[in-house]
Amino acid sequence: MKEIIKNISETLKELLMGISFYGIIVEVLILCFSKKIIYLSIGLWIGIFLAFAAAIHMWWGLEKGMELGDGATKYLMSQNMIRYGVIVIAFGVLCLLDIGNPLAAFAGIMGLKAGAYLQPFTHKISTKFKRR
Repeated sequence: MKEIIKNISETLKELLMGISFYGIIVEVLILCFSKKIIYLSIGLWIGIFLAFAAAIHMWWGLEKGMELGDGATKYLMSQNMIRYGVIVIAFGVLCLLDIGNPLAAFAGIMGLKAGAYLQPFTHKISTKFKRR
């Protein structure tokens, strides 16, 4: 496990940092403007966890897919379908068990997109910390 963590690319670390930053911002907004704080927060952090898992799975799939050559496209498509399937199943479980807000979970998964947009910002932060 330690070896896997060492080999994680800097871009993935910055993406995960952006997802975390997004999650914290949305959580603060929930705390300030909502009356159902726990219900929304649980949904949000389930979505953030799914965004983390999707980012790591995407990185892992791309790393492995680049080694395949001709079969890479088929492999990457199958990995996308697995990722989307897990997210759909998680949403189904979330809706059936009613443990968190599904819309807040969707907002959490959108942290993957927000993290990608925040990547230049998180890259600047990570390079400043590396210099010190």
